[in-house]
Amino acid sequence: MTAWVLDDFGGPEVFERRERPVPELNDREILVDVRATSVNPVDYKVRRGDAPSLCPPRPATLHGDVAGRVVAVGDAVDAFDTGDAVYGCAGGYPNAPHGALADYMPCDARLMAPMPQSLSFRQAAALPLVTLTAWEGLRDKGDVSAGEEVLVHGATGGVGHIGVQLAAAQGCTVTATASSQKKLEVGAELGADRGVNYETEDVADYVDRCTEGRGFDFVFDTVGGANLDRSVAAARLNGAVATVNPQSGVDLGPLYSKGLSLHLVSMLIPMLHDVGRAHHGEILRAGATLVDEGALTPLVDDRRFTFDEIGDAHAYAEAKQQIGKVAVTHPDA
Repeated sequence: MTAWVLDDFGGPEVFERRERPVPELNDREILVDVRATSVNPVDYKVRRGDAPSLCPPRPATLHGDVAGRVVAVGDAVDAFDTGDAVYGCAGGYPNAPHGALADYMPCDARLMAPMPQSLSFRQAAALPLVTLTAWEGLRDKGDVSAGEEVLVHGATGGVGHIGVQLAAAQGCTVTATASSQKKLEVGAELGADRGVNYETEDVADYVDRCTEGRGFDFVFDTVGGANLDRSVAAARLNGAVATVNPQSGVDLGPLYSKGLSLHLVSMLIPMLHDVGRAHHGEILRAGATLVDEGALTPLVDDRRFTFDEIGDAHAYAEAKQQIGKVAVTHPDA
């Protein structure tokens, strides 16, 4: 088969198209004829060498998100048949080394789900990692419920645009942040009740405007780093914050002074440690139902790339030029 691999860490140009043997399946796996993947920040961080512990053995085939058709089924798998259209986040890491940048990808069946019937492979490939992350933050850990005031940072970001929709589907009152009016309009279309341009409005001002100074019941920080401080400032007393990327050396004083609960979201744990993999499949099945019911829509950037242009796709995503997810399709798709 053809795979797009890297031998060494570096810039977007390090990917090479190369012939490699089709991986053998174990009893729990399905073999997927890959039709599409998407670029997540973890993908280009691994490629650059910023997260070497997350890189599979080199020459490495990266990318976890995948959408495609099942062409072979392991002996212990009864949830899928050949020909099924599936999606998931299932490889490209040390304990699941075969990534999606190849003709075929062996996937632990527990990490996969039937693809939403209303989506193309390109659209479906944009969903897995971000849906799993948003679901863990808002539902598994945040347990948000109808009537709660929820703030989601990054209305049109990968995790953020899914977070807006999941919170809205739970009946929450959703406020979303973005850096432009155009992005806020997209956030409103996705279900945000209110928008905040963080370039022009301070935290204290939008807390007053949106919650009459009380603060938000739950804040979902999809940005990380210094944005965690703003998230803490926006939360109400005894509220909660979830973040996908906490800065090192977090000062717990401000959280203590408000009595906040802090949730850290790391959706890679099931793949890295083989713990709770079946729950990922369950989330993606529920997500597919929401998609087909019209309650969840992937936001995919208009720029189109194939696997032969994977370096360009990485450069585009790293420059943060996109709105939503950068999807990449197999050259034969």
